[in-house]
Amino acid sequence: MDGRIDWPKLDWAAWRETAQHLHLMTQVAGKIRLAQTPWLNHSWHVVLFPTARGMTTGPIPVQGKTLQLDFDLVSSHLTLATGDAIEQIELAPGSMADFYAAVMAALDRLGTRVDIVTQPSEMPDALPFPEDSAQRPYDPDAVRRFHRALLSVVRVFQQFRTGFLGKASAVHFFWGSFDLAVTRFSGRSAPRHPGGFPGLPDDVTCEAYSHEEASAGFWPGTDAFPKPAFYAYAYPAPAGYGAAAVPAPAYFESNMGEFILDYDAVRAAPDPEAMLLEFLHASYAAAADLAGWDRATLECSPGVPRRPRKV
Repeated sequence: MDGRIDWPKLDWAAWRETAQHLHLMTQVAGKIRLAQTPWLNHSWHVVLFPTARGMTTGPIPVQGKTLQLDFDLVSSHLTLATGDAIEQIELAPGSMADFYAAVMAALDRLGTRVDIVTQPSEMPDALPFPEDSAQRPYDPDAVRRFHRALLSVVRVFQQFRTGFLGKASAVHFFWGSFDLAVTRFSGRSAPRHPGGFPGLPDDVTCEAYSHEEASAGFWPGTDAFPKPAFYAYAYPAPAGYGAAAVPAPAYFESNMGEFILDYDAVRAAPDPEAMLLEFLHASYAAAADLAGWDRATLECSPGVPRRPRKV
């Protein structure tokens, strides 16, 4: 029995194939939003948002209608809805080719057909959805654990977000990299990013990193980094960033150029929220101080429910 309900155990090796299946499913939904939504800076128009039961695209304009896709990770289904009709697709073992076909058929029945780029993003070895006939597992219990963890992280990230007056992102989920993120900006432009990320066009990368930023996030694991973890990085990274004082058990991963805090360390802490907040504040401070951000102008006291910020 897992005694810490809000911070459940996430074993990447045990649910890796299910995670990759879910990752691809979210890409289909995300690409529908991408195809129909006007470009917003830093690709914020394509993200998914965590919900009490899963993730949502939010409203998407399609052929005079408003479409929304919601992943219910508790009951294991995808809902596609307009103002006058609903379609549901089970999240279950199977192939991406069949899932893609089911989504396209549901869109047709709703009168909201959307043609998407079927090549997965940021997954250089993946097949286009219609060609991916491999049978993939789907472990609903593992997905529910991931969702519970995600909601706990969202809660902390949202609290962290309230302490910044400058330009900042919402707390959002990128379906390309399959991670949750929140980003703060100094207000200054950044050097042009060199690009080169596999499976991501350079023009998208360069636009995303057009301004100086300090970003933090959470990923459930990857084959390159096979464990759940929190990360923080700065772009451009100021001199001395990797040697900055960020409290243990966080550490700087030089190959990645990011500070890392293992999810298991947070999960085992007496106060997981406090440990994670300390990591977020310390990694941000390292970027802001070393790069000379105007912190007095950009920051404020953390938000409190029902209490307006004093001005």
